[in-house]
Amino acid sequence: MMRKAAAWLRRRAENVAAAMVAVMFFAFVVQIVFRYVFNFPVGWTSELSVVMWLWLVLWGAAFVVKEHEEIRFDLLSESAGRRTRIAMGILAAVALVVLYGASLAATYKYVTFMKVESSSYLKIRMDVLFSIYLVFLVAILARYLWILWRLLRGGEPDQADATQASSAL
Repeated sequence: MMRKAAAWLRRRAENVAAAMVAVMFFAFVVQIVFRYVFNFPVGWTSELSVVMWLWLVLWGAAFVVKEHEEIRFDLLSESAGRRTRIAMGILAAVALVVLYGASLAATYKYVTFMKVESSSYLKIRMDVLFSIYLVFLVAILARYLWILWRLLRGGEPDQADATQASSAL
């Protein structure tokens, strides 16, 4: 039941990412048409593209990209034994949880402080715009706490398989 729910949520996260790509593409096309066909450049399309790119990258990293699809420097871990790989995974997970966890309160304060600013063209409040980083931060903390729990129970770290590599989106 939990796996089905997780798979359904992952597909919805992919749908949201695809919608962001579509919005970014639409804004790009509108920008080209207005600039080169009507000779009337508009700024909101550029701003919308940047906002969608920011949200797409952080949303994708938080909810779409699987652990084994992440970019890694795995020369050492691949040549190590099972117990050493588990220890390296625990060390990495603890480091990420501590560092991201330590930044959570300050990040929240900064994002909520940014409500006093808004974007130039679309007038999006900056706290709303930057809120995706808080979502990313919480999702990554949850992911690495789960990984840490799994590793502490003796599970293997996910290994990247170059023969099964695919794009994240």
